[in-house]
Amino acid sequence: MKTDKDTASGAEAPERHRLYEDILAILTGTLIVALGVVIYGKAVLITGSTAGLALLLQYATGAGFWLVFSLVNLPFYLLAVKRLGWRFALRTFLAVSLVSLFSRLTAEWVEFARLDPLYAAIAGGALMGMGLLILFRHRTGLGGINILAIYLQEEWGIRAGYFQLAVDLAILAAAAFLLPPTNLMLSVAGAVVVNMTLAINHKPGRYVGVT
Repeated sequence: MKTDKDTASGAEAPERHRLYEDILAILTGTLIVALGVVIYGKAVLITGSTAGLALLLQYATGAGFWLVFSLVNLPFYLLAVKRLGWRFALRTFLAVSLVSLFSRLTAEWVEFARLDPLYAAIAGGALMGMGLLILFRHRTGLGGINILAIYLQEEWGIRAGYFQLAVDLAILAAAAFLLPPTNLMLSVAGAVVVNMTLAINHKPGRYVGVT
């Protein structure tokens, strides 16, 4: 419904996403993220947030990414319900489950005879960035670390961005014991690609659809 101010200025209220649009977006976004993760796993690269932690544990233990990613996110769902609402928590649970499932299946659907690590860092990072962009635009998250960051900011005044950065740096520091230096540097380059993809394409005013 338009307000008098909107009518006078010619502005219209943002159009809400329909249910089928949200469903298609979550399916597409998680499938694209899963492909990026599989590329990173094949090239033995690391990324940030919960996905990076899951990859790190995969390299350290040999367990499948799909299983580790599901498990490390479990403790954060209650926080999601408490701080962001049950709708966001449900979407996050669905997205995490789909990324876990698709990463498991993609490893069977796609086989790489040769994968250059530099290409993997750039292409895999871009894919994860695009997948996250789709999910963010439909009010869906992927990482328990992000939920914890929001909680710490609201409860203790710790800046969410600083906490997220500290976690990502800790993951990279731990990866230094498992990854060759070249792979570690390429992982940093891939993280830049992920964040630049989001920063360039996810700005207020460029996309007004909301759920």
